[in-house]
Amino acid sequence: MSHAITATAVTQDFGNVHALRGVDLEIAAGTVYALLGHNGAGKTSLVNILTTLAPPASGHAAVAGFDVVRNPKQVRSKIGLTGQFAAVDADLTGRENIHMIGRLLGLSARQSRDGAAELLARFSLTEAGDRRAGTYSGGMRRRLDLAASLVGKPEVLFLDEPTTGLDPSARLELWEVIEHLVDGGATVLLTTQYLEEADRLAHRIGVMNEGLMVAEGTAAELKSKVGGHVVQVGFATDSEFSDALRALEREGLAADFPNRTINVPAHGASDVAPIVRLLDDAGIGISGLELREPTLDDVYFALTSAPSHLDQAR
Repeated sequence: MSHAITATAVTQDFGNVHALRGVDLEIAAGTVYALLGHNGAGKTSLVNILTTLAPPASGHAAVAGFDVVRNPKQVRSKIGLTGQFAAVDADLTGRENIHMIGRLLGLSARQSRDGAAELLARFSLTEAGDRRAGTYSGGMRRRLDLAASLVGKPEVLFLDEPTTGLDPSARLELWEVIEHLVDGGATVLLTTQYLEEADRLAHRIGVMNEGLMVAEGTAAELKSKVGGHVVQVGFATDSEFSDALRALEREGLAADFPNRTINVPAHGASDVAPIVRLLDDAGIGISGLELREPTLDDVYFALTSAPSHLDQAR
């Protein structure tokens, strides 16, 4: 099987809200695919369809070779899912949480106990395994949640914003776990709002906005869409920032409103002087100027927020 996940023209509606507006997706087996997007972009709606939690309004999707509508039981037997919030029972110990999931999946008592011991060790939770999960830190609960999703040895693992709310240390630990899983042959679909997470983990990345897949490729391919370099210009006042947005209107522009900075795609150092000259001719002062290579953040903001820049500045 060359593709672990496929989707063709998938749509989803909630009343008058079009959560998904014809999404196509192909994810190769044994890889990490990251879905980026704002809250409400459609990431979780797509995950819910692929994991059989909700049917699509139209279109087709398959996971591990099985259609998510016609063969939901077969799909569920092949997948694991970790949602946005740790779904562990706080009154049970870590070991009991994993054992319970194993029994629900049809494992024998011995298989479930052995699996729990193996997963606790794999996720560095052996010492805490007989403590109530309610006493765990956020990072430990997240690792336990992920461990529980692996009891059935899934071929495909869905992680819906798994590191939201974790501190940097706990996030790094979870990244290492995900990398280990993929090294073992698993396929991972990861939704995230952390750009550095996608940059580190993903073989390919899809950017969603308003229910559409607006870009897809490797991190390097996506960064090339912004250009060879980025000129970042900073402003001291809101009025200077707003005036600069109107003066610099062009394709690919990305604005950071809270920090009053504008990122302008550039081919190199020769593009800096015209930008400065344009702002100077408009009587707009600048507080900072930097030429650098593009990041995934630049790609994301350029693809998902550029159309609204001028409306927000007015």
